[in-house]
Amino acid sequence: MKKVLSAVLAATLALSLAACGGNTTGNSASSTPASPSAATTTGAGIPKEELKIGVVHLSDPAEGTGYSYTHELGIQGMMKNLNLDENQLVEKINIDDTDAAAVENAMTELLEEGCNIIFATSWGYMDTAEALAEEYPDVIFSHATGNKSNGVNFNNYFGRIYQARYLSGIAAGLKTESNKIGYVAAMGKENGEVTSGINAFAMGVASVNPDAEVYVKVTNSWFDPEGERQAADALLASGCDVLAQHVDTVGPQLAAEQAGAYAIGYNSDMALNAPNATLVSVMWDWSVYYTKAVQNVMDGTWVAGEKIENYYGDMADGLVKLSDLNEPLVAEGTAEKIEEVQAKIISGEWDVFDGKTEIMDNEGQTHVLDGVDYGTCNWYVSNVKEQA
Repeated sequence: MKKVLSAVLAATLALSLAACGGNTTGNSASSTPASPSAATTTGAGIPKEELKIGVVHLSDPAEGTGYSYTHELGIQGMMKNLNLDENQLVEKINIDDTDAAAVENAMTELLEEGCNIIFATSWGYMDTAEALAEEYPDVIFSHATGNKSNGVNFNNYFGRIYQARYLSGIAAGLKTESNKIGYVAAMGKENGEVTSGINAFAMGVASVNPDAEVYVKVTNSWFDPEGERQAADALLASGCDVLAQHVDTVGPQLAAEQAGAYAIGYNSDMALNAPNATLVSVMWDWSVYYTKAVQNVMDGTWVAGEKIENYYGDMADGLVKLSDLNEPLVAEGTAEKIEEVQAKIISGEWDVFDGKTEIMDNEGQTHVLDGVDYGTCNWYVSNVKEQA
């Protein structure tokens, strides 16, 4: 299945990249970008046939799993939903989000191609998108996972991924026998996106297994295949028998499988990669947002320089979800418990971070967290420990 998905995606990418002159790893642009079509300033939206979409990816989606792959599935879903031609899509792949010059060059090339809206998919693209949005007010810059926006042509999109993480914590808490669960994290406590996810996961664990603890090992990178595998190995060596992750590759899943342990995947269904380890995966359907955003541009609901809104989706609108459970691996009663809690989340009866309930951290302090404002979360809940 993985090979089929990878081949289809690689073929799709090849067609789209051929149409726009190939991909780039951040080579310098040779000229100043021209302004896109004047349709961006009419206030009536951009005609479908005149629209051009740019995307910046952290890694190569053709790898067939993980973060960039999942965003690419969303982009291709949007293209199909809106019946757009592949020559209306320009993509830049393998753009290191720690290399500011490469990020700027990639986005500048998208501007040169005449893109009306640019999707910047990684946290580290945020500051460049913000600066270019000011310089090019007739282009919409839409940034994933960040915390900045200007309300006129630069917005942020993300979602309540903590909802699915809580549910995956139920699967982990019911499965562990050592009561030590590892978590490979891209960033440390100061990053609210990662930390709120860890806390939601740990709260899900505690809801079914109050004796279990979650041990966090930080890689300090959103995409580091070697570092992710090393962190996973260290957690397994310390006695963790289930691993979760907020990193991009399948390294932790493969490490768990090799060690005879279990794991919770992220972004794509990682049971395709580690069928003997992955219990369930926390997933995104980015096509929900990409379709909405591009439709808004065509309709004139969003007009660069006039109006653009942030987006924060959830399980109810389909942006956030779980993969199917790996039934031969999960503990008895897992499906029933997850279904019970998921129904409450989707109906609005209950949520993990409701902005009212006090949560105890691991230093004895209490906090109230509104899920939309995850940036304030720089603390770990009581059953989380940091591993050096």
